Amino acid sequence: MPERPSILEQEHEDFRAVARAFFDKEVVPFHGQWERDGIVDREVWRRAGERGLLCFDVDEAYGGPGIRDFRYNMVLAEESARAGASGPGFAVHTDIIVPYLSSLGTDEQKQRWLPGCVSGDLVTAIAMTEPGAGSDLQGIRATAVDAGDHYVLNGSKTFISNGILADLVVVVCRTDPDAGHQGISLLVVERGTEGFERGRNLDKMGLHAQDTAELSFTDVRVPKENLLGAEGSGFVSLMENLPQERVSIGCIAVAAIEHVLDLCLAYVQEREAFGKPIGTFQHNRFLLAEMATEAHIARVFINDCVLRLNAGEVDTALASMAKWWTTELQKRVVDAGVQLHGGYGYMNEYPIAKAYVDSRIQTIYGGTTEIQKEIIGRMLGL
Repeated sequence: MPERPSILEQEHEDFRAVARAFFDKEVVPFHGQWERDGIVDREVWRRAGERGLLCFDVDEAYGGPGIRDFRYNMVLAEESARAGASGPGFAVHTDIIVPYLSSLGTDEQKQRWLPGCVSGDLVTAIAMTEPGAGSDLQGIRATAVDAGDHYVLNGSKTFISNGILADLVVVVCRTDPDAGHQGISLLVVERGTEGFERGRNLDKMGLHAQDTAELSFTDVRVPKENLLGAEGSGFVSLMENLPQERVSIGCIAVAAIEHVLDLCLAYVQEREAFGKPIGTFQHNRFLLAEMATEAHIARVFINDCVLRLNAGEVDTALASMAKWWTTELQKRVVDAGVQLHGGYGYMNEYPIAKAYVDSRIQTIYGGTTEIQKEIIGRMLGL
């Protein structure tokens, strides 16, 4: 098989060795129990912080390494996929949420929050989705009323990744209900704030070790010092940060595709039927040839997206293309992988079964496939 296209340098491979050792020692032996518990051990976050696996782009002034190179994020996604480590929500924290704090926070906010984000002492979540509003962010109903030196926040959120463990929650809410998207703001709600409550840890089809919660806010007093960015600028900030989130999801998808391909290649060479390895049957050879080709295309595509992201050249349309195409491919490849495994593919003890249930959310969160196509269509002037 041709070597997988790479945009990595030696320092990224050195980082891979650190990440792989971490997952093998600190995650793999415990992941089964975390899946049964529905949540990871909080200590794994601190250990990840100790190894330098969180928040690469946070400036040195705030405790981070100050490395703005998304190739490190991509390597972490690859090693997480290889280990089947779908529980720790590191990518949500590092790739999606902390960049809001870094890019929008005041110096005081960054001094207050970022060192803990880097060390793993503070876990973050972002609360966008509501029971009645998902991909349509302009449909949110959570409100924050100006009360002088603070806001009074009311509303509910659902499907919030890291929702149980989170110490800081970036809440998307309306500070002006009559201003449309210009009335949306971002407030940071801290653990222990009165009126902020977590509902159940949601029982999902897959990602069983990843805590996903319902959150409620009842007359929560949020100090003005916790407003992230300017009042009314929340929607624009979301639109500016979503491309990186979608490239991140694409990285996870491509890493998963390659992992599934590796699982399938190993299986069809050892599993026999009618006296010979099942990989020698023409149908299976052709199927794997297709999977390998598509994995190669996906890798070239996501590598290009990461390089463009590093250069500040990823626009909304390209990020949407990466998000929908790689995740839909992941869904197809993992389904084919289950079929190749036959009855064993349906058994939870086989990694392909876990890959199957964990993959299904990929075309939904971060904006559904349909929303991505709608965005691209609009960017085409249609």
